Amino acid sequence: MATYREIIEWIRARYGFLAQTCWIADVKEEHGRTRSTAPNRIDPAGKVKPCPPHRRDAIREALAHFGMI
Repeated sequence: MATYREIIEWIRARYGFLAQTCWIADVKEEHGRTRSTAPNRIDPAGKVKPCPPHRRDAIREALAHFGMI
């Protein structure tokens, strides 16, 4: 399984932007690939920085590339 740093670097090299870890976690959660809510989440009912819709496809592609979804 790839680390968040590896995913971020792959996206940067391929798409030219830096993905935030919270965006990756949001897309992973969408696909049921997270274990639970992060213990440091301020509001368990919501997300402070959900993944923007125009970045989701690139992050999905990176997760598929690394065999995570």
